[in-house]
Amino acid sequence: MGSNAAAEGRPRGRKRLTNQTPPPSDRTRVKRLHERGRYDRATIDAILDAMPVCHIGYSINGLPYATPTLQWREGDHVYWHGSSASGMLRAIDGALVCLTVTILDGFVVARSAFHHSLNYRSVMLFGRAEKVRDDAAKLQHLERLIEGLFPGRWQTLRPVNAKELKATAVFALPIDEASAKVRTGGPKDDEADYALPIWAGVVPVRLQLLPPEDDPRNLPDVSVPADVGALKIG
Repeated sequence: MGSNAAAEGRPRGRKRLTNQTPPPSDRTRVKRLHERGRYDRATIDAILDAMPVCHIGYSINGLPYATPTLQWREGDHVYWHGSSASGMLRAIDGALVCLTVTILDGFVVARSAFHHSLNYRSVMLFGRAEKVRDDAAKLQHLERLIEGLFPGRWQTLRPVNAKELKATAVFALPIDEASAKVRTGGPKDDEADYALPIWAGVVPVRLQLLPPEDDPRNLPDVSVPADVGALKIG
């Protein structure tokens, strides 16, 4: 994508997020439990890179929608793809959207119902969805999607044909107006409740990859390749 397209929808004069910068906008500022807010790119990028599933929030004819899809990060942009015939993708072309990613890390079990909680890592991005219109750039982004999940796999696949490329739309969102929210640690009960004979603690949650399952139509001499075994998420 060209530099002009990448800049479209980016708030003017806004600096790249760092550990020292404040929230980039009021709507990204974490207001409830503000101490959990993170605005540095290292935290935001790490969460985006760890969880490929996101939700895209948008509006069609005044009605709200949130669609789950696959996302991947390339530098200062997040990308997602879908069918060119998708009503959602047609509606968000050039429109303001909200993209969210959440990773559940644990159930926090407290001594009172009020203080039960979750440990999690989340990111929220606001911006204008930018459609990738150049076919060569679109193919390159799709290659990065596959290579990001399965390093080395793209070169082993049947090449994408013109019909498939036309049927696929790719969108980008600049990582300018973004914030993360993170909770870690155990329960935080009322001081008097610590004397109660009630168990409290954390039940950790982990996203686990299980052994690959063969397609029954695999050729007899085809085994699980190294690129599939290299898949890492979470």
